Amino acid sequence: MRNQNQESLAVNFVDLLHFLLDKSNIFFVIVALVSGAMLAFPNLRNARTSGGLSTSEAIQISNQQQAVWVDVRPAEQFQAGHIAQARSLPAADVEQKVSSLPKNKPLILVCEQGRDAPRIAARLRAQGYADAKALQGGMKAWFSAGLPITQKS
Repeated sequence: MRNQNQESLAVNFVDLLHFLLDKSNIFFVIVALVSGAMLAFPNLRNARTSGGLSTSEAIQISNQQQAVWVDVRPAEQFQAGHIAQARSLPAADVEQKVSSLPKNKPLILVCEQGRDAPRIAARLRAQGYADAKALQGGMKAWFSAGLPITQKS
């Protein structure tokens, strides 16, 4: 009985290979592979940046745990508009001024598009800031969500 199942499986596999490699089906196979790759790519990209917070998660942590917002964009961008409670700490200055950040509160790092903050949050976690997280999508996501900004220091 087992040999019949193995033979049947081998025959089915050979039939599948013939179907996939048939000249009239190769176009459909390519379309299916490209479509699958296009569907998988955003998920793979998001997996690399996992650990970040959505805007609603960040607001919730800020309200419930008194998280400290840390804007790592250059000072000029910060002055043009930022999250009301955020403190400006440009990425270039993080290493020198890291001691000014509290270790006993969550840190929510914000950059322009969500690319720099995850990297800086990882460095801070390595330095003992266990609850340092990045805002996914950065200020771009904040603006897109229609959330308020201020220009006051």
